[in-house]
Amino acid sequence: MLSDTIAKQFIASLTLALLLLSASYTMAAVYTCRDANGSIRFTNAPSTSGCTKIYKEQRFHNSRPTTYTYSSSSYDQAIWTTGVRYNVDPFLIKAVIRAESDFNSTAVSKKGAQGLMQLMPATARELRVDNPFDPQENIDGGTRYLRQMLDIFDDNLMLSIAAYNAGPGAVKRANGVPRIPETLRYVTKVLKHYKGYRNRGRS
Repeated sequence: MLSDTIAKQFIASLTLALLLLSASYTMAAVYTCRDANGSIRFTNAPSTSGCTKIYKEQRFHNSRPTTYTYSSSSYDQAIWTTGVRYNVDPFLIKAVIRAESDFNSTAVSKKGAQGLMQLMPATARELRVDNPFDPQENIDGGTRYLRQMLDIFDDNLMLSIAAYNAGPGAVKRANGVPRIPETLRYVTKVLKHYKGYRNRGRS
């Protein structure tokens, strides 16, 4: 009797999982808005006429990803909500994740950086990320760190991306993007992905 009950529970759980995997979901549009002071924020609910849609509303299905399609991973909803929460362009977060780990939530670099946004253990502790291999925690922590870099360098995209890779101290000492081959490649890669995702999102 017990084994029958367990078997029924297993079948029910498997059925639910298959339904969830095959289900589609809707992602709301994202707008960029500039206020009277010139500051830019990202939102799904524009309150003024001076807002520009950067990502159209779409309905996604569980299908094979294509290059620069916003549904190229299962983390899009987390990326979108986190971007709006911390006022960071979701496409930029996605570009950083692609450059850092190619959407591998269990990735570990030779230097010990972990997870989707490749947080170093010390940085993860500072950001209070308990489990850097948890996608939601990693995206939240990595986006907060990216927001810090954007604040430090007055939203200068190239310097902020370089600082995410090499650290803000290295960028300040170089008074620009450090002439570190890895950092130069990294900035180029992130900007390439960012442009691709934004162009695709506007279409």
